[in-house]
Amino acid sequence: MNKQQLRSTYKQKRENLSSAEKNILHENIYQQIYELDISEVKIIHIFLSLEKFNEINTGPIIDYFRTKNIKIVVPKTNLKNNSLTHFYLEDDTELEINNYGIPEPKDAIQVPENVIDLVFVPLLISDKNHHRIGYGKGFYDRFLSSCRPNCIKIGLNYFKPISEIKDINEFDIALDLVLYPK
Repeated sequence: MNKQQLRSTYKQKRENLSSAEKNILHENIYQQIYELDISEVKIIHIFLSLEKFNEINTGPIIDYFRTKNIKIVVPKTNLKNNSLTHFYLEDDTELEINNYGIPEPKDAIQVPENVIDLVFVPLLISDKNHHRIGYGKGFYDRFLSSCRPNCIKIGLNYFKPISEIKDINEFDIALDLVLYPK
C-alpha cells in the first residue's frame, strides 16, 4: 500500500480502538518509555495529544519526564507554511486550542531546534526501517531535518510496524526507534 492508503487504513484502525484497549496499549508504551536510558537527555520535545484523533495520551509521559527534571518542549503549528515552532511547557504554561483543535502554548518561551535532545513523534504507522506516516502535511519531517544529528527521534504508535512503506521519498526522515505495544 502507498502512504495515502496506509494513512486511511490506520486512521480507521485507530478510531476503532475502545477506551479500554487504548488504556492497555498506553500502559505498555509508557513502560517502555520508563525503561529508556535518558541519562544524557536534558530537553525533550513531545506533541500534545489530540483526543479527537485518538492519539496516544502524552500527559503521563510529560509528567514522568518532569519528575526527572527534564525540560519539556511542545510545538506550535504554522498552518500557512506547515511548519512548527517550539516552546517550553512549564507547569504554569497556559494552553489554547487553535482553529484545528490543536492545544498549543500561549505566551511561552521559544526554543531553537538545536537544543533538543529527544523528540517524540506522532504517527499513524511505521515500517521496519523506522519510516513513518503522519497526517501528510510534512510538519515533522521539516522539523526533524533541522534537529541536531545526534537528536534521538522516537515514534509512538499503537500498531506494530509493517514491513515496508513503498513510496518513501528524500524528504522522509527515518526515526531512531518506534515504540509500540509488544
